[in-house]
This record gives sequence, structure tokens and C-alpha cells, in this order.
Amino acid sequence: MKDLTQGSITKHVISMAIPIAIGMIVQTVYYLVDLYFVGQLGSVALAGVNAAGNLAFVVFGISQILAVGTVALISKAVGEKDRKTSNIIFNQSIGIAFICGLVTLGAGYSFSINYLETISDDAATIEQGLTYLYWFMPNLALQFALVAMGSALRGTGIVKPAMIVQLIGLGLNIILSPILIKGWFTGVPMGVAGAGLASSISIAIAVVIMWRYFHKLERYVGVSKKLIKPQMIYWKKIIGIGFPAGGEFLLMFFYTAVIFWLIKGFGPSAQAGFGLGSRVMQAIFVPALALAFALPAVVGQNFGAKQKERVIQSFKTTIILISILLMVLAMLSMYFADVLLTPFSKDAEVIAVGVMFLQIIAFNYVPSGIIFCCSGLLQGLGNTWPAFYSMASRMVLFVVPAVWASKQPDFQIIHVWYLSVSTVVIQMFISLWLARREMNKKLEF
Repeated sequence: MKDLTQGSITKHVISMAIPIAIGMIVQTVYYLVDLYFVGQLGSVALAGVNAAGNLAFVVFGISQILAVGTVALISKAVGEKDRKTSNIIFNQSIGIAFICGLVTLGAGYSFSINYLETISDDAATIEQGLTYLYWFMPNLALQFALVAMGSALRGTGIVKPAMIVQLIGLGLNIILSPILIKGWFTGVPMGVAGAGLASSISIAIAVVIMWRYFHKLERYVGVSKKLIKPQMIYWKKIIGIGFPAGGEFLLMFFYTAVIFWLIKGFGPSAQAGFGLGSRVMQAIFVPALALAFALPAVVGQNFGAKQKERVIQSFKTTIILISILLMVLAMLSMYFADVLLTPFSKDAEVIAVGVMFLQIIAFNYVPSGIIFCCSGLLQGLGNTWPAFYSMASRMVLFVVPAVWASKQPDFQIIHVWYLSVSTVVIQMFISLWLARREMNKKLEF
């Protein structure tokens, strides 16, 4: 356990953000490695994998319910020096993770075809996406176990073990992807199925390693057969805090699915270009997201210790750090978009769509970073509903005019990107107002 209620706040945020960033980069590289090899199979395969990969937002959203609730409750208990409650929360989160994994497998295999047929009219794209999902689904199911264990450690101020485990998983994925996708050494190329299988095998091994870590090395929280039995009072607490935050990512899935639907009339190359640009943007955004993801634990511990000024300082410091970083990354997207995209595809139309997307969406970076900071603050304070309301407002502001514009005879893809930028800026101001209102309510001890 690491005490975040003493010492330099800037140092705490950065020292936690670095391992989190490495872990997130690893997660992103998982997908980029697949994209690199899948991109060599053609634009149809790339479009199918990107469309199918959007389902990861659903799992990420649900897993964030677990992650946010676990981090918020454990960090607050640590701040209050309550180890017993920390252990109860950890074990209950493990139980929730098991149930969520089973549901993911069942729902994924049952309804993937319905999802793909909604967002694509191209039969070949649907076939490639379905093949990828069939083998990728175990990866999505196992995410919950990894998230539960990593979040428990983050709540106690420890982030390096999760980073190391993710690095091991990445190494395995890099080794397995060319073997399974291209048939290196085996002579049996599996194509997009190999991409999904490589990811699933890698995360399965990562989960086993992390589980062994908790049994052998972790001392502050640990697995207990007695404590892992469902206790609804704690399930309600975890889900109650985490649900709105998870809802944010589910809305992001909806947002991305709407864009795939809006541009499907422009063909597989347009969908592949958007999907590729989105993945590269996520990779660029990782260092800034890591700062925002470090914030809840710092805020939670200081909130539990009733240190008002340190809570406020944590929020302000993280906004300054994330804004400076994202200004630099936005310039990278604007001026080097083609350099970032060409390793993954040689299709000129795919690259053109992706470059246009990155150059315009770069204006979103700083506002998006501030939105994530507001969300991190609210997670640490134990009330994530304002962040959900903020995201929901953006969905309304984006989807209604976007659907209307798509019906107009002069509709172009570029209209979608400009509308996205404007709605994110509006959401930033809504998020700041809601965060300030919540601080005024929660920090009057």
C-alpha cells in the first residue's frame, strides 16, 4: 500500500501515471499489432476487424463499472486506514468479474452477427468481422478478471505489477500474431481468426500470472474464499459508483457505432480509414489518459482522509499536466498523420480518410483531456453520475444533427468530424461546471 495523502501531489500523479501509461500502451499495442498484420490482408479484412473491435468498447464500458467502483471504494478505505473493507471490496469485485466474463461469452457469441449487420452492408466485411470476434471473444471475457485485480492494486497506490503483467502479455501477442495470422513456422495462416486467437491466448496467460501474484506476493489485499461469496450490499456500492462511469464508455461504443452506420454508404475503405484513425488516435492519447486514470486514487485517498486542499490541488495539477501534453500530441496528429497511418495500410483511400480524421479530431484532444480529468475527480469523490450526464448530453448534441445531415444530398464524411469537435468542446464546459458543483457539495467536511 502507498500513502497518497502525504508528499508532492504532482509526484504522486506522475509516478502513478507512468506505469498506467505503459500498461495502456501495451493494451493499445495489442490492437495495433493485430492491425499491422491484418492490414496486409486488405481493406475488407481491416474494415471487418475494426467494426468488430468496436465491441471492445462495450466490454471496456462494463469493466469500467467494476474498475471505477473498486478503485473509488478501496482508495477511500485506504485513506481511512480500513484494511478490512479494502479486502471485502477486492473479493467482491473478483466475484463480479467472474459473472461478467460468463455473460460476455454468452452474449458475444449470440448477438455478434446482429451487431455487424447493423453497421455494415458489405457481406465480406461482416464475414471477416464475425470470424475475428469468434476467436477474440475469450479476450473480452478475461478482461474483467484483469481489471478487477489491477484496480484493487491501483486503489492501494500500487500500479507496477499490473504494468509488468501487461508487458508480458504484449510480448506473447507480438510473438503469436505473425505465427497465427500469417502462418509463420506452422504453414497454416489463420488470417483474422489468428489475430483474435493471439490476443485471447496472451490475455489468458496474463490473468494466470496476475492471479499467482496475488497468491504469492500481495499482502494488503488478497483472495479469500469467505469474502468472495456475494454480498449484495457491496455489489450495490461497487456498481452504484461505477455504473455511470461505465455508461460513459458504453455511450462511446454507441457514438462509434453511429459513425460506422453514418459512413457505411461510402464503402469498406471509408470504414477502414475511420477505424484505423480511431485506433491510432487512441494510441496517441494514452499518456494523457494515464494522467486522468491516476487521479481517482489520489483524490480518493485524500477525500477519505478529509484533506480538501489536496483534493482540489490534485484536480488542478492534473488538468495543467494533461493540457500541456495534449497540445503537443495534437500537433503530432495534425502534421504527421500520414506517417502514423501508413504502416498499417497501403490503400490510398483508407489512408486519406484516416488522415482527414486525425487532422480534424486533433482539435478535440485538449477538451477531451479536461473531460477525462473531471471524470477522474468525480470517481475519486464517489459520484460518477455527473460525468455520465455530461457524456449523454454530447450524444444528443452529436447524434441528432449527424443523422439529419446524413440525409442531405451534399453529405460528406468531413461533416461528421467537424460536428464531433464542436460537441466535445460543449461537453468540456458542461463537465467543468458539474465537477465544480460536486466539489462544493462533497468537500464541506
